Amino acid sequence: MAVPFLRGLHGAEWPIDLVVSKPDTRRRRNADPSPSPVKALALDLGLPVSDDPADVATCGADLGIVVAYGRIIKPNLLARVPMINVHFSRLPRWRGAAPVERAILAGDETTGVAVMAVEEGLDTGPVYARHETDIGDHETAGELANRLVGLGVVLLLDALKAGLRNPRPQEGAPTYADKIDPAELRIDWLRSTIEIHRLVRLERAWTTFRGKRLKVLAGHPLPGSLEPGVMDLDLPVEVGTGQGTFRIDLVQPEGKAAMKAKDWALGARIEPGERLGDRDG
Repeated sequence: MAVPFLRGLHGAEWPIDLVVSKPDTRRRRNADPSPSPVKALALDLGLPVSDDPADVATCGADLGIVVAYGRIIKPNLLARVPMINVHFSRLPRWRGAAPVERAILAGDETTGVAVMAVEEGLDTGPVYARHETDIGDHETAGELANRLVGLGVVLLLDALKAGLRNPRPQEGAPTYADKIDPAELRIDWLRSTIEIHRLVRLERAWTTFRGKRLKVLAGHPLPGSLEPGVMDLDLPVEVGTGQGTFRIDLVQPEGKAAMKAKDWALGARIEPGERLGDRDG
């Protein structure tokens, strides 16, 4: 069984008294409830686990570390156990639930990681440490999040080793990263190719074809002058937008597995005049 310690650089260790994660949920229709990845890993490591944050007050912990928890922690709990948060943005830009996705959608050239004190407000606490990094032009939300997690781990361990001293208040006007609504993920082919590419980089974008949903999982912008939503019948994975053309590389038709866009197009036998984004979908 693994030793229940958070291990840092140069042999530093901090004991883990409790892991709090979300209650078990159904990941697929008709499936049994299953634990979150965090809970599953904690159980494998032999760590105590709870889905009730109130249990933190009685577990004996001196400090709580919060990462993508998605819930406001009540002031009475913070008064009992001080907490820090690893947040994936350049605070105060993109406070809130979806900072990685919002940074990509906004076309931000940079983002970052911050280790900050948890307060009653939404990501308002002073910052102990921060690190900025460029966002790749074609980097997906998943790729960026994974990279930020790696940077965040190092930043967190360094901050703990330094003793969490001299936090600095956030400076500048805040922006808020609301949770992505499924309707926002629908592709509007009247938008520019660059905007559509940003949406597709979230890896959950969708459109419609013949009244059914079609997820667009990967693609890239190209120059061109097709009408919005119209597919080139010689190259049917190239679609017109409000400004430019978008080449679709990977799709997932409704009820099917992901596949190469050219294979989907060949199987669909697209007729002249058909387009993506029909409004009855």
